[in-house]
Amino acid sequence: MIDRTHHLSIRRQCQLLKLARSTAYYQPRPVSETALTLMRRIDELHLQYPFAGARMLRDLLRQEGPAIGRRQVVTLMRRMGITAIYQKPRTSQRHPAHRIYPYLLRQLTITRPNHVWASDITYIPMKRGFVYLCAILDWASRRVLAWRLANTLTTDFCVDAVQEAITRYGPPEIFNTDQGCQFTSQEFTELLQTHAIQISMDGAGRWRDNVFVERLWRSLKYEEVYLQAYETIHDAQVGIARYMTFYNQIRPHRALDGRTPDRVYCHNLPARPTAA
Repeated sequence: MIDRTHHLSIRRQCQLLKLARSTAYYQPRPVSETALTLMRRIDELHLQYPFAGARMLRDLLRQEGPAIGRRQVVTLMRRMGITAIYQKPRTSQRHPAHRIYPYLLRQLTITRPNHVWASDITYIPMKRGFVYLCAILDWASRRVLAWRLANTLTTDFCVDAVQEAITRYGPPEIFNTDQGCQFTSQEFTELLQTHAIQISMDGAGRWRDNVFVERLWRSLKYEEVYLQAYETIHDAQVGIARYMTFYNQIRPHRALDGRTPDRVYCHNLPARPTAA
């Protein structure tokens, strides 16, 4: 926004853009090693105790040694994009452009591929820093259809993942997500509506409504991410790609009677009509 080579002064540019001058001079600071270590541990505790809020996480961390305050835990949780899971007594007012859709999967029998897809975002720790991962999962087969990494919590990398999955496998009948702003955004919901996909969203605080994606995150982190110390985003990309191949093609799933997601997905695809 601010052009330092422009003939207008930075002060005047800030006035025209209605920005504080401090914004133009701000230099982002890297996250400290101490904060990164705490973020990784908070992520591990969040997987174990998804109902734990900032106060409980603070107390759990204090049992392990670090003298940490609730406000610091809140700041780190916000940076990681995670919140405690609990049934909230009220829902807040939302922007009219961010419509919340009903949950369509309750008492729905899902037995065939491409009937229901689900998506979510999770935090991926690295040796120095972190990234976010969005994945598209076929509900019936547990197969990961597409995924994307990004260093910011924006909508575009989620849209890219969905677009890739639709291009490669065709659209599903129903697409389920949580109520995160990336999924309620007009850009995301319009993409689904363009392909005549029914939109389903979890109830507020109901992580079990998207439980299969939560199980994917747990498997990915304990079987791959926490065993590594990715140096760069490229390293994370390579490591996660390797794991996704293992997850889809090799790793047997108890819920699938020991079969792999690839086998269940490919063997149960409905026959496509052929042209006469």
